[in-house]
Amino acid sequence: MKMKLTCVAAALCCLSTAALAADVGGVEVTGYSRGGGVYSYNKDQQVKGGLTLGGDLQKYRLGNEGDTGVEVNIAKTFDVEGVKYKLDYMPTKWNSGNVGTEQAFVEMSGLSFAPEAKIWAGQRRLRIQDVHIVDHFLMDYGVNQGTGFTDLSVGSMKLGAALQTGDTFDAKMIAGTSANKLNVDLSEINTNAGGKARVLLTSVSTSGLKSSGGSGFTVSHNQSDFLTKGLTNSLFLQTSSGYANINGRFGSFYDAAGAATVYGKKTNRVADSINWQSGAFGGQAILGYQTTKSDDPTVTYTIKDTSLGGRVSYAVNKNFKWLVEAGTTSRKFSDNQAAQRLNKLTIAPTLALSPDFWSRPELRFYVTKANWNQAASDANNGGTGEGTFGTNGRKSQTLAGVQYEVWW
Repeated sequence: MKMKLTCVAAALCCLSTAALAADVGGVEVTGYSRGGGVYSYNKDQQVKGGLTLGGDLQKYRLGNEGDTGVEVNIAKTFDVEGVKYKLDYMPTKWNSGNVGTEQAFVEMSGLSFAPEAKIWAGQRRLRIQDVHIVDHFLMDYGVNQGTGFTDLSVGSMKLGAALQTGDTFDAKMIAGTSANKLNVDLSEINTNAGGKARVLLTSVSTSGLKSSGGSGFTVSHNQSDFLTKGLTNSLFLQTSSGYANINGRFGSFYDAAGAATVYGKKTNRVADSINWQSGAFGGQAILGYQTTKSDDPTVTYTIKDTSLGGRVSYAVNKNFKWLVEAGTTSRKFSDNQAAQRLNKLTIAPTLALSPDFWSRPELRFYVTKANWNQAASDANNGGTGEGTFGTNGRKSQTLAGVQYEVWW
């Protein structure tokens, strides 16, 4: 099996290299990868998974990734009498896992009755909007098998929709359980000068699981030149229930052992993110608050997660910049459980191709310092929590290493 996976990875690498070196029959190759070594850390602690309290917006990723991998998207578009159809395949390899299929779909566009619309079938990754510094997409259809369309004109707006099952190419739902999800997505809603809104609706139906169904609603607003030129602001108001994840994906169905013992949950979130570039200074920051309540009748408390942090870049010249990222997060409970806190600071001298904040690839040499309180240590001790950073009762961690990040 190991030899087979190695051969698959080698073949994908060769195909990608060939496509990048020349336009081989119009094949489009895009992708993403990150990796590197952690050379200095407390030897009695694990660093896999990164340091986080477990909330969606709580993993400040610079010098704290905890995972490495590569995604390669290979696409070919054909044109037959004005109708275009595209074949798309994206294999991925992360950490010690097998080569998997992130997406594989067929798409058609240029049809006479709706030439702007793109109709697809298969397994498609439809990510809408993320906050990069916490490595989380706040609006996201997910990567399940199904069918749908995007970019259908409705006046000055765009409409998209997708009907997906709980199955993927790599994993089918276990016998006796099933799930279907409908997403409806209305975008390009003009609200004011430089401002656009987007609405994402989610409806989930299930059988054979601990809870039943679920729904979700998100409205976002993106404002360009917010307060000053070069500053953008993104506001998200979100709610979900049951097996509808708050970002538009499916929620979790199964526990680590593969049993259908996981209940749905009720989640609410408000988040605001800014991005800027002004001369040599660029950056991104986020403020988020989220509440989560399990549908499990034995769970009586609500989890309250907060996140505040940002990453700043300063370009010394065209190919060298300083990155500084700081974040503070907390996890509180509606009952008498002790509140958890985690603070993290990273400084990273960085080599890049241009001085812009979003310039990639980057090669970063980082030092990360994190500390947390006793409640966070207890909750994440011995590998039972998100980051396993409380091993042996420690309440701080220093990481030093090198990391590349590239997209193309």
